[in-house]
Amino acid sequence: MSFPTQIETIAGHAVADLAEQFGTPTFVYDAAKIVERINDLAAFDVTRYAQKAASNLALLDLVRRHGVLVDSVSAFEIRRALAAGYQAGPDEPPQIVYTADIFDREALDLVVEHNIPVNCGSPDMITQLGERLGERTSARGGTPNNSPRGITLRINPGFGHGHSQKTNTGGEQSKHGIWHEQLEECVALATRNHLTITGLHMHIGSGTDLEHLSQVCGAMEKAAHVVGPTLTTISAGGGLPTPYREGEERVDIPAYFDLWDATRNRLATAFGNPISLEIEPGRYLAAESGSLIAEIRAIKQMGKNLYYLLDAGFNDLARPILYGSYHPMAVSPASDPGRPRPAQEVIVGGPLCESGDIFTQEEGGFVCSRPLPKASVGDYLVIGCTGAYSSVMGSNYNSKPLAAEVLLQDGAPHLIRKRQTFEEMICGEVIPKAEYL
Repeated sequence: MSFPTQIETIAGHAVADLAEQFGTPTFVYDAAKIVERINDLAAFDVTRYAQKAASNLALLDLVRRHGVLVDSVSAFEIRRALAAGYQAGPDEPPQIVYTADIFDREALDLVVEHNIPVNCGSPDMITQLGERLGERTSARGGTPNNSPRGITLRINPGFGHGHSQKTNTGGEQSKHGIWHEQLEECVALATRNHLTITGLHMHIGSGTDLEHLSQVCGAMEKAAHVVGPTLTTISAGGGLPTPYREGEERVDIPAYFDLWDATRNRLATAFGNPISLEIEPGRYLAAESGSLIAEIRAIKQMGKNLYYLLDAGFNDLARPILYGSYHPMAVSPASDPGRPRPAQEVIVGGPLCESGDIFTQEEGGFVCSRPLPKASVGDYLVIGCTGAYSSVMGSNYNSKPLAAEVLLQDGAPHLIRKRQTFEEMICGEVIPKAEYL
């Protein structure tokens, strides 16, 4: 991949015009890029979007209209999916699946009320769902055995991998999934709770590589034989890497599909019934579509270091401070566009009252510089590949408002989340009344 360090447009729209119309900081998403990534995965039977990566209703509606189903990890993500037009219920394949390691009380209420399939990440979830369904059936005068409900299990295969230890979701250092050695116990637990295991899911980490992703196939096949022929679906999970740096290659999707296709075909032959193959991308679908437009508000020389300070901080984009994540960056001149500018080593930071509010840092908080074009106060800096795990992690730290979001679609920019106002920020806060003598 090639990422220029000086740009004038995003998906054909002038950066300066977008900044003038919507203000800064603003997240901008290219709908065509999301659709392109969806099409990459067409060989899989089901593409199920991990909406935690970017959950704006407009983005959920976009992927829904292109045949992508959705994964929800919280009660309000279920509500988001419903608000975006997804239908609840156990259709095959189900449009909404709840995947988590726990049920909070509202999530358990919702999956039972709306008959939403559950991908259980802990034995306790199996018990809690079974008990609740049993109570519901008894209240209606039936018996639990009349209609056993299907569930899927998320299995921790005992190993994991990712672009950061914080995104590694496999192995004993991870809280995620049912430990692979407990699978037989969970099969028995499901039977006791009148539940049928119809699917298995494995996800070992975000940003992992093809070698580690392929190892999941063998672990999946082994786990599937423990469960047996009640299985009708397997999920390869997510974690597909996205190129963020110059020269990084895109993952070989056809090769990856072939590995999983061979696995599911062997299982289908062994069990005597078809096995549907799902994939659950989040970052892969959304990351490259997004750009964060910020304005350079100060340029400071601090000893040997030159700083560009933006009106966006880690309240808008937390990935660098969380993981030391790298994002491509480009200067977009506010005036005299088109004139190439010489590069200089720059540290890029935000306005927050934290030394860690630096966008050019490595994991562990080590600050580094980046060669970027010479800029002036009032120019714009565009941070690329911010479509995933960016706006969704936004906060009100330092009482900063949540940024605006804009979708570039059908040749026009559409505001899909207005910038948060002060009144909206404090609307849930209450000062207790006090009585004074």
